[in-house]
Amino acid sequence: MTAATDTQVKPVNRVLLHTFWTLHRNLVRVSGGRIGLQQPERGAKFGMLRIHTVGRRSGRERVTMLGYYPDGGNLVTLAMNGWGKADPAWWLNLQASPIATVELSDGPRTIRARAATGPERDRLWATFAEYPGWGSDLDGLAAHRPSETTVVVFEPTEGKNR
Repeated sequence: MTAATDTQVKPVNRVLLHTFWTLHRNLVRVSGGRIGLQQPERGAKFGMLRIHTVGRRSGRERVTMLGYYPDGGNLVTLAMNGWGKADPAWWLNLQASPIATVELSDGPRTIRARAATGPERDRLWATFAEYPGWGSDLDGLAAHRPSETTVVVFEPTEGKNR
């Protein structure tokens, strides 16, 4: 599903992307989440959330901004690291400790993270096109990565939301 359809697609400059995400994360922090967190709208835009993970080596809290869309009661995102070669640190942290907290525009949730596989992954990958903003050609962008881009599912944990 992540084979290139057009290898001419180029990812955004990584320094620019890192700068944008750092500014965005700080804007959300300074505004207490009033600015920067957003609900997704099918056909219009993906949502923005803030995830709190535990560093797999440091044991310290790590906070990252992620785009997402809903799939029933779950939230779905990509472990793409700006289309770089390595997996993002937040995903490596979640693989070591899959329970985390996400902040959404309507409040926090405790989630368990997992990678989608097989037909579920294919279905979720195709759905990214319904939430514009990920890139004009996800398959072309994913072709810049040496391995398949992980589709990450955040499942709510029982009785621990809000």
